Amino acid sequence: MTKDEILGWLKETDEQRLEALWARADATREAHVGVWVHLRGLIEMSNHCVRQCGYCGLHVGNKDVERYRMTDEEVIACAHDAVGYQYGTVVIQTGEDYGLKAERIADLVRRIKAETPLAVTLSMGERPDEDLELWRDAGADRYLLRFETSNPDLYDLIHPSLPGGTSDRFAILGHLRELGYEVGSGVMVGIPGQTFDMLAGDIDRFRELDLDMIGCGPYISHPDTALGKTAQPAEADAQVPADEMMVYKVVALTRLVCPEANIPSTTALATLNKASGREKGLRRGANVVMPNLTPTKYRAMYEIYPSKVCIDESSNDCRFCMHRRISSIGRDVGQGQGGRERRAEKLRC
Repeated sequence: MTKDEILGWLKETDEQRLEALWARADATREAHVGVWVHLRGLIEMSNHCVRQCGYCGLHVGNKDVERYRMTDEEVIACAHDAVGYQYGTVVIQTGEDYGLKAERIADLVRRIKAETPLAVTLSMGERPDEDLELWRDAGADRYLLRFETSNPDLYDLIHPSLPGGTSDRFAILGHLRELGYEVGSGVMVGIPGQTFDMLAGDIDRFRELDLDMIGCGPYISHPDTALGKTAQPAEADAQVPADEMMVYKVVALTRLVCPEANIPSTTALATLNKASGREKGLRRGANVVMPNLTPTKYRAMYEIYPSKVCIDESSNDCRFCMHRRISSIGRDVGQGQGGRERRAEKLRC
């Protein structure tokens, strides 16, 4: 699929043609990653952040946020819950929090790897190379760092660089690959000023990066941010809508250009459609969901955007809900760590 073909599908409105796209993406998903839906237990370890991102409620300038950091024992308890729930992976997610020292995270990774059979995914922002190397040596399996948009001007709008530095997420993604991580990235759909051509270029970039995990969710700004307080662009024809249908298109097209990747049906998508957003994402190319393991006393404080689903549910409730939703569409919950299996490796076996 060429970039022009991707662009055409992003603008497609014919329902019958879109049904054919969903079916093609779903068949590609089944052929390359199977019928299973893998569960990644999410641990939102800290809502501290040094960045001033234009859309995110955790940004450093937001004085209304009650900040927290989970203790090591709380994180380890969540990891053991994940084992009890038969998840294959935990995802430790934070703001870009340099109060979490690199050695502390390394020790946590070592403990989880020693005490459980889990894969460990980290999502902690733009950390220095030496931190990433330390965590990989400690046993971390995967790292998630969404590039959000490949357009540099748009990226600067939503992710201003720290004073004295310049963000280069593509360079970091390359270094993660060199270190031997499974590499995850992704984009937001409907950023103010994002055109269809930009978004088509992002999807084409997924293929170029050969990503192992790809997250595509809607742009939802927090009201206590610069972008959350400004109007959307007036050029409606050029602006990508931050709506449910556009996210489904991006998920489906991503599956077609990166057939082996693990692709989540995201919490943000479920926020747009609480009744069936996750299920529709799973029917249109996705194969991963991320039930929340974070203790309920912290969940409301990890407010990247408002009205996030599941903030009041216990981890056990999240587990049963996910199993029920997956069963309702005739799919099975995956076993084991659920890492990417490259087709060439399968053929050699």
